[in-house]
Amino acid sequence: MKKLTIALAFLLTFSLPVMAQDFQKGQAAFNAGDYAAALKEWTPLAEAGDAYTQHALGLGYLSGTGVPQDYAEAVKWLRLAAEQGHARAQFNLGNIHEKGQGVLQDNAIAHMWYNISAANGWGFSGTLRDVLTEEMTPAAIEKAQAMARECMSSGYKKCGY
Repeated sequence: MKKLTIALAFLLTFSLPVMAQDFQKGQAAFNAGDYAAALKEWTPLAEAGDAYTQHALGLGYLSGTGVPQDYAEAVKWLRLAAEQGHARAQFNLGNIHEKGQGVLQDNAIAHMWYNISAANGWGFSGTLRDVLTEEMTPAAIEKAQAMARECMSSGYKKCGY
């Protein structure tokens, strides 16, 4: 078992630069407006679990840039990235739940994601959380804070759903 773990760690060491390189190829294609090439580079990376690529795909589906706008697909990719601790994906999920884009509008879940994102270093999330707090009852704020604690303590597996 120990040999298998060492072998996997060794293989991952070599695959990370390739993943980064493929992401950069996709980013260059995206910046050049070649969305099909970007999607070709990014989709396998996102499916393999790369949080940065999942976030990028989520934003593409959210805005309809290079792909048909699809809120359900955006939420899927953003949630996968958020569950890995990606603060910007967590911020975007907060925004989606605040606006009700492809999900039921829910200020408590929006607050939860903004709170988690802010705790993970995405500062603007704290600002939006505080603005949102002005529209919420004390009970709803308490619920959102409890959901954020549960989400973080569960390793992003129990996040208010």
